[in-house]
Amino acid sequence: MKAEFPGFSAARRVLVLGGARSGKSRFAEALAEADERSLLYIATGAGGDAEMAERIAHHRNRRGQRWTTIEEPVDLAGALSAACGPERVVLVDCLTLWLTNLILAENEDAGARETAFLDALAHASGPVVLVSNEVGLGIVPDNALARDFRDRAGRLNQWTADICDAVYFIAAGLPLALKTPLEESEAP
Repeated sequence: MKAEFPGFSAARRVLVLGGARSGKSRFAEALAEADERSLLYIATGAGGDAEMAERIAHHRNRRGQRWTTIEEPVDLAGALSAACGPERVVLVDCLTLWLTNLILAENEDAGARETAFLDALAHASGPVVLVSNEVGLGIVPDNALARDFRDRAGRLNQWTADICDAVYFIAAGLPLALKTPLEESEAP
């Protein structure tokens, strides 16, 4: 898949949303790889079972040698703050796995961690591409935990999209631009 994207001249923060197996990670990786800078991947998923470990291995193998990977399932704000800089593109995959980690850990400071992440993103000193699942397009879940997750993921996606310069929705591997950056010549 070729990402049609103007690079990071006008957009420093990009959110890529989509459903399961929509192609969002591949699209996000293509955006980052279109840049000449070094590439850092912040993985939020934890290989808790064989199937998840296989998914992680597949993603890592697809990225190739140009990428450096760090795994951070909880302190995303700290990882983002430490990793960002003008010399590299940082890709975070994915926000909904990170949110799941916070919820399942019954972390009392989950709200504070979300706020810290949003602050770190807003003050990122280099380009960042974020991947997140859009989970609000289906039916209302039948249990409180699933409804809480859906609602929190929806709010996190909205807050992240507000901070980002560009937002893409991926369906069937095809990108739809929901928010595009103003080119410098268009800025007020």
